[in-house]
Amino acid sequence: MANMQSQDQVKHHPAPSPWLMAMELRVLWELGSVIPSWSILRHAPTGDGHSVIVFPGLSASDGSTLPMRSFLQNLGHDMSGWNQGFNFGPRAGVLQAARQQVLDTCQVTGKKVSLIGWSLGGIYARELAKDLPDCVRSVITMGTPFAGSHHSTNAWRLYELTSGRDIHAEVAQFDLPAAPPMPTTSIFSRSDGVVAWPASLQAPCPINPLTENLEVIASHFGLGLNPCTWWAVADRLSQPEGSWKRFVHKKGLHGVLFPDPYR
Repeated sequence: MANMQSQDQVKHHPAPSPWLMAMELRVLWELGSVIPSWSILRHAPTGDGHSVIVFPGLSASDGSTLPMRSFLQNLGHDMSGWNQGFNFGPRAGVLQAARQQVLDTCQVTGKKVSLIGWSLGGIYARELAKDLPDCVRSVITMGTPFAGSHHSTNAWRLYELTSGRDIHAEVAQFDLPAAPPMPTTSIFSRSDGVVAWPASLQAPCPINPLTENLEVIASHFGLGLNPCTWWAVADRLSQPEGSWKRFVHKKGLHGVLFPDPYR
């Protein structure tokens, strides 16, 4: 899909501490916070009906992204999961099926598709976008470790166990830090207990200035269930094709919920 990853680009950010990992239990609070936040969420920016495919994280299925997909569907987006059951890594045929799904969706609708990926699912989204630039409109990732080594996460052993693959050999096939050639947003949290947050930061890209890092306050397991993430994703997807601008950071409560990583 992409050129082989150069070793000098890989940064060895330490994985999150056991304390941050323990804080992942707040995922239940994050999901519950959708209800008191609904009066605000229902005013989120609406979509134009273009298709959006969401890829789940490691060992997760479309069920994990269903709440967010339902929310975005109600805002006017044509939402779809990846339709491959649990994500146990890029086993034989997985990436090929995902690639075909993007191609088929683009052909049926006659429009480019936006891709969203949670954690490992974000790796799929980014690499598919690089491989199919004429079919992909935008890419949004959530807690995706594309800018660090496998030691930047607390999940690399689980990846090898579930996928049956050597992670060293896997990442060497791709230039993971390189940005896709279309509007790309990386949503990250400094309190992520699974992925070291610097490993989710997109470096400035000379061939694609349409990239950004967007910070929210969330756990890793709660990123796709967090009201702030939902608002941010809706805001990014609502932009007309060809008129992409970086997320606008405001003062007050908005600035607390969405800290400006560029300050």
